[in-house]
Amino acid sequence: MQTFNTNEMTQQFDNMFVAPMRAYMTLSIDYSEKMLNAQLDANKSYVDTGIAQMRELMSVKDATGLRSYMEDQQKVAKEFAERVKGDADKVVALQQDFLQKGQKLTEDNVKQAQTAASKMSKTA
Repeated sequence: MQTFNTNEMTQQFDNMFVAPMRAYMTLSIDYSEKMLNAQLDANKSYVDTGIAQMRELMSVKDATGLRSYMEDQQKVAKEFAERVKGDADKVVALQQDFLQKGQKLTEDNVKQAQTAASKMSKTA
């Protein structure tokens, strides 16, 4: 029977459990930060658009100004819809990236565990 020293056991524990957990937590934190920043950017854009539209409406003084404001609303609505679509696409891309990287981490960890188990069974 082979004996393991404390350093080998600590290294194996780190390789099998701590390092994969740390890698997944790093991925999760990075994803959360990117998602939060995307949401903050989108919200700021939506608020800025709404405030700009309120200010424009407040500047209407007559029927001609109201007609011009109403005609501009189609353009604003189109731009807003494009922004929302772009924001949704960004979120989907972030989610797909997170899933792909998470799958890769899992695959790498399974391979590493299989290699370690194989080494352990050969030395036993």
